[in-house]
Amino acid sequence: MADYEVDPTLKDIVSHETLRWVFVGGKGGVGKTTSSSSVAIQLALNNPQKNYLLISTDPAHNLSDAFDQKFGKEARVVEGLNNLSCMEIDPSSSMEEFTASNKMGIDSNDPLNGVLSEVTSSIPGIDEAFSFMEVLKHIKNQKASANDSSIIKYDTIVFDTAPTGHTLRFLQLPSTLEKLLGKFNEITGKMGSLLSMMGGDQKQEMFNKLADIKEQVTEVNKQFQDPELTTFICVCISEFLSLYETERLIQDLMKYNMDVNTIIVNQLLFADDDECKRCQARWKMQKKYLDQMDELYEDYHLIKMPLLGNEIRGLPNLKKFSKFLLQPYDPEKDKDLVFSIEER
Repeated sequence: MADYEVDPTLKDIVSHETLRWVFVGGKGGVGKTTSSSSVAIQLALNNPQKNYLLISTDPAHNLSDAFDQKFGKEARVVEGLNNLSCMEIDPSSSMEEFTASNKMGIDSNDPLNGVLSEVTSSIPGIDEAFSFMEVLKHIKNQKASANDSSIIKYDTIVFDTAPTGHTLRFLQLPSTLEKLLGKFNEITGKMGSLLSMMGGDQKQEMFNKLADIKEQVTEVNKQFQDPELTTFICVCISEFLSLYETERLIQDLMKYNMDVNTIIVNQLLFADDDECKRCQARWKMQKKYLDQMDELYEDYHLIKMPLLGNEIRGLPNLKKFSKFLLQPYDPEKDKDLVFSIEER
């Protein structure tokens, strides 16, 4: 047993001076996008001197719905919160754009024309790799335009990741790109003499570009393993399958040496004094798994968030809801605040 009580809030992350990457992930349907949006909002509100970028790598792309503002593959400032921007990356289109942009003028009859397409479609998780390349390109553009005051420089990037399995693929990028380079060499090697006559220079240029990307990703991966620069926030609900999935995610993150010490538990009923018998029965089940989490994750920041009657949409309501990340929800004291969110 721990001889101290861990603060059940996000205060450590919000006040952290050096964090560069914050991942928010979990099983689908547990309120992950609302949580990542709330995390990004509290970071921005409590550190007005810094700029933050919230990126969705989830193909479902719910950020636009959450903020009630249209976002796309280019970063856009959140209306009403000038030091927070959002962008939504489509993994499949990122891969298509990369493949198209790297044909380098090769004739359609050239055998090299289809090599990259074949390579990029043959490796599991490669779509997540291309999503991340889109992020790297964004960061690289920031560095290249360091003297351009019109370009926003982001201090911290928050990732609203895809459901659990996709998240882990996302963290396997260096090994995925290693396989990509190996596959590229294998295919082009078999076509050796033909490629030498028809596309040798392009082959080398493609390989160099892929190798350069792998080098960038490997460097960023080192940052992912540095707890001073990166942390992962798990999001779940108080049910057996979600708890099981969360524990599996935490164990896998530990294999990647990634810092994880915060769990957000969503959709809690807090129905001790509720007259609804079904609500009480549901809350009894939730408390059973909450007790297990309290014991299993006694050294973690375990943040307990309430279930609301409506979807939380728009910056004003997200701001209100996100307060519970820093000030634990109290069913009695906070009922008026919850009511104001539900009223919209």
